[in-house]
Amino acid sequence: MLRLFSVSPPNLFVQSIKNPAFPFLLASKKLNTNVRLQVRGFSASSGSESSKLLFRQLFEKESSTFTYLLADVAHPEKPALLIDPVDKTVDRDLTLVKELGLKLIYAMNTHVHADHVTGTGLIKGKAPGVKSIISKASNSKADLLIEHGDKIYFGNLFLEGGSSNQLYNSVHSQIFTLPKDTLVYPAHDYRGFTVSTVGEEMVYNPRLSKDEETFKNIMENLNLAYPKMIDVAVPANMVCGLQDLIKKPSEAVSS
Repeated sequence: MLRLFSVSPPNLFVQSIKNPAFPFLLASKKLNTNVRLQVRGFSASSGSESSKLLFRQLFEKESSTFTYLLADVAHPEKPALLIDPVDKTVDRDLTLVKELGLKLIYAMNTHVHADHVTGTGLIKGKAPGVKSIISKASNSKADLLIEHGDKIYFGNLFLEGGSSNQLYNSVHSQIFTLPKDTLVYPAHDYRGFTVSTVGEEMVYNPRLSKDEETFKNIMENLNLAYPKMIDVAVPANMVCGLQDLIKKPSEAVSS
């Protein structure tokens, strides 16, 4: 399972593959259909930029989840989006958006999370006008359902979505072809790491440094424990994190 944001310049790749959450999400393909994303839109001119990316990495300690805030701060309105927000840290995230003078337009999920309840539903209630986003293949609710190749614009930048159904080939074609000094940021981390590089992942990643057959064998024999939050998180996240809709499934979110 991947989620990535590639920026040039500078090189930036979001999603570490070292963390323990990685194999579980791979094993739950039906619930965790995800979106790979690339950030593009920078001016090629070194003298002036038509857009400037603001990038913030935010952490929620209970689920060890990283949320990412991106914005085009060169745009007059400073449009921004939050990626994988957590319900417990929504107020913190919205406060930061306000303090930085940004205009939040999107709150998106890379997949249907099994370890925490998404904050997108709460964000929509606290910040009217914000639209939620998730992949169409997830079969969950959101204002915008995206597919491979779809673009999500914020100012002069945009995210480009993709799928990672062919995991091993996708990892090698999308990650290992990038420059080795490309930075890698995690979706979750349980050991205190906040950033890596493509070069480090190629050498030290305990799974992706293996050949395809070894990798498949590892992934098929993980014997992972049942996630403690899955029974609460998945039903909530299938309706954009709007917890009151769990009890009232007939009252669908308009999208």
